[in-house]
Amino acid sequence: MLKYDDRHIHGLGAELTIITVTAPAGRLGLPQRRLLAESLTDAVLVPEVGQPAPAARMGFQVHFHDLPADRMAIGGRLLADQDTPRDIITVNIAVMSAAWPAEVRAEVIRNVLARLAEACGMPAPSPTWWVNFEIIDEGSWGSRGGVLSILQLLDSGVFTPARIAAIRAAIQPPA
Repeated sequence: MLKYDDRHIHGLGAELTIITVTAPAGRLGLPQRRLLAESLTDAVLVPEVGQPAPAARMGFQVHFHDLPADRMAIGGRLLADQDTPRDIITVNIAVMSAAWPAEVRAEVIRNVLARLAEACGMPAPSPTWWVNFEIIDEGSWGSRGGVLSILQLLDSGVFTPARIAAIRAAIQPPA
C-alpha cells in the first residue's frame, strides 16, 4: 500500500472525484460558481470519505461548462428556438469505484441538487436539472502517470475507519 506524504494529500495526486456542471451560457454567474465550487465539493466529499476532511478537498475538481442556447435542447428543440427559456442544468459526478450503495449515491444526488438550488436562489431544484452519478471501475482511473486504485488512498488519513472498512469490503485488491 502506498503511503501518502503531505504533498500528496494537499493536491499533488489524490484525485478522487470530478464534478462537471453544464448549464446555458449566463445561467451561473461568477458568485454562483464560486459558491458551487465549494458546496458541491462538500456535497460529495463527506459521503465519499466519511467526514469533512479538509485535506481531502484537494482531491475534488469542479468543472463548469457554459453552452450557448443553440448548443442545448430540451424536448427536441434548441433552447434558442423556444419561446420560453428552459432552466437546463446537468451535473455529472465521476468517482472512483468504492463502497457506493444506492443510499449513499442517493444522498450525494440529493446533496448536489440542494446545493445547486441554494446557489441559484431557488426553494427547490428545477425538474429540468439532472444529476448523473458515475462510478469509474477499478483499474480505469489514471493519475500520476499510471493507474490509480482507491485502495492506494485509504492510508491517506482522510477516510474514516468505517469508510475504509466499507471500501475494502467492496473492492477486491487487484491481482
